[in-house]
Amino acid sequence: MTERKHPEGYLNGQPLHPESLMMSYGYRPEWSEGALKCPIFQTSTFVFKTAEEGKAFFELAYGLREQRPGEQIGLIYSRLNNPDLEILEDRLCLWDEAEAAAVFESGMAAIATTLLAYLRPGDLLFHSEPLYGGTDYLFRHVLSAFGIHTLAFRAGMPNEQVEQILASSPLRDHLAMIYLETPANPTNALVDIEFCAHLAKKYAPEGRKVPVAVDNTFLGPLWQHPLKHGADLVLYSATKYIGGHSDVIAGACLGSREMLTPVKMLRTFLGTMAGPWTGWLLLRSLETLKLRMTCQMKNARYVADFLADHPKVQRVYYLGHLSEEDPQYAIYRKQCLAPGGMISFEIVGGEREVFRFLNALKLIKLAVSLGSTESLAEHPASMTHADMCPEDRQAFGITDSLIRLSVGVEHPEDLILDLEQALRAV
Repeated sequence: MTERKHPEGYLNGQPLHPESLMMSYGYRPEWSEGALKCPIFQTSTFVFKTAEEGKAFFELAYGLREQRPGEQIGLIYSRLNNPDLEILEDRLCLWDEAEAAAVFESGMAAIATTLLAYLRPGDLLFHSEPLYGGTDYLFRHVLSAFGIHTLAFRAGMPNEQVEQILASSPLRDHLAMIYLETPANPTNALVDIEFCAHLAKKYAPEGRKVPVAVDNTFLGPLWQHPLKHGADLVLYSATKYIGGHSDVIAGACLGSREMLTPVKMLRTFLGTMAGPWTGWLLLRSLETLKLRMTCQMKNARYVADFLADHPKVQRVYYLGHLSEEDPQYAIYRKQCLAPGGMISFEIVGGEREVFRFLNALKLIKLAVSLGSTESLAEHPASMTHADMCPEDRQAFGITDSLIRLSVGVEHPEDLILDLEQALRAV
């Protein structure tokens, strides 16, 4: 659990809830002329009080010596650290109860930097699929160019089948990381995080730790906490729910201090960290994160129920509709706190009918991305997952009739009104 090292983390000896701490945690107005909100520290470099102080700061930054008790890592250069990022990272840790966080200029920067920090030529990356299109391309085309092998299993597959795929691989003795995207994008299929953590220990090469990394973007920091189920690293496209306003690109990685050390070190030398303006925008967004995500989750329930009853909708992929008979239900109850705001659904027909529906939307915007205040709809087969081969798309249920819907904070009756009139155009 993260250390609440600032006095505002407690009231009358009791720890405050994350949604309360988002307003002030990690920042004191007296640090910035009494400014209520943290300013934007738009600077590339920081002035040292003495040469000795500068030397000490660099010793810690480059890991040349151990940090002394009570010693803080000083501000040097915004590629290494910046007050906006440090405060943001402190606050992000609260939701996932992580010890450390690293913020990046995009979700893909977070994923790529984290994987490159832990994977080497000859290693095996065992991962779930389907994945976000950018992640899928990174695994298939970029990591392979560096001699890193990948082995996939389908999200929603029974645990025993997942293990069989790994156990029967001739590369299993080179296992270096297990990477999960759960719920899967765009099908909402779940992967058992706890079971994958068990596999990581069981099949770890002698003398090597195999980290489990989880892309938690779909459920965000509120509705799923992978670290509590055995994951070592949690990844976010902070563009989505954390940012939540379609006006910033960012990413994040969270975990223990030990696990984040190589990630932050590589971030420094790749230069993939977020800038102060991005950090400030995310600080603003965190203040309303619970309000937004709670509203989106409640709205999604109404929308999913409407779609499930509509004659032109043949199937709805929504976590809130899982029945007790579904094998996925037990995983959902174990590791998810709510169904979130993401819905995928298939309409009767194919691409032509889907395009008619999408083109008829008025309130809901036709755009990729998700987790924002406005509702967004897109066609995964021809948009976010267009780079996947057709056979893989079909195998994962990403059909030409599938639509992905990110539910926003509008009034649910208005969203249903828009969906109803768009379906009439099909």
